[in-house]
Amino acid sequence: MFWQALILGIIGIIVILDSRFFGRLNVEQPLIASTLVGLALGDVTKGLMVGATLELISLGLVNVGAAAPPDMAMGSIIASAFSILSGASPETALTIAIPIAVLGQLLGIVIRMGMSSFNVMAEKFIDEGKFKKATNLHIIWGMVLYALGYFIPIFVAIYFGTNLVKQVVNVIPTWLTNGLTVASAVLPAYGFALLLSTMMTKKMAPFFFIGFLITAYGGISVTGIAFFAVLAAIILDQINNNGKEQKQDDDSLDSL
Repeated sequence: MFWQALILGIIGIIVILDSRFFGRLNVEQPLIASTLVGLALGDVTKGLMVGATLELISLGLVNVGAAAPPDMAMGSIIASAFSILSGASPETALTIAIPIAVLGQLLGIVIRMGMSSFNVMAEKFIDEGKFKKATNLHIIWGMVLYALGYFIPIFVAIYFGTNLVKQVVNVIPTWLTNGLTVASAVLPAYGFALLLSTMMTKKMAPFFFIGFLITAYGGISVTGIAFFAVLAAIILDQINNNGKEQKQDDDSLDSL
């Protein structure tokens, strides 16, 4: 069981570093993550069945900015392993996948809260001219924290049994869960504030507030706003280009 837990923990590291280090190979999708578990444990069919079921659930979860939805990738890895090792059906695996996904969500919030201090530390190192230390904070230590945040719970769940994970979820006090939920709501706002601090200008502000007001009072989804924004960008681009072309034509006539 030790080697199986170790291999699955390594798969977990690959999954969590997918969009953070390897680009985006979609390994973190439940369907692919569960298939990798099936390959490691010798039952690809069961891994695909569990992964397909959990993929349908994860389709409704959207990770926007720093928001941390239930971690279906971690849930799919442990649930697939549980189903294969115990011979349970894919439907039974769902009973363990959701609590683990919630636990992964809480761990993700804690990790993000801890990594937020890296920005302050990086600025200090930059001011002191220690550029290598500033770079290592994100490239090395950030990756290490994410890797441990996946490897440890997966290894413990497989080695000691999934019942231990359920007990840990049940032991978490309500006040802590509520606090982490509030933190997960604040972090996206903080992330958007950081983006706006670098992007917001006098020219961009009207478009930002127009989009905000339409979203808030127009009852239109974010997707609809995105389509309107694309059309507005195309129209403004055409207006600007026509103005430049007209100016070039006028300059050419003046030169003649």
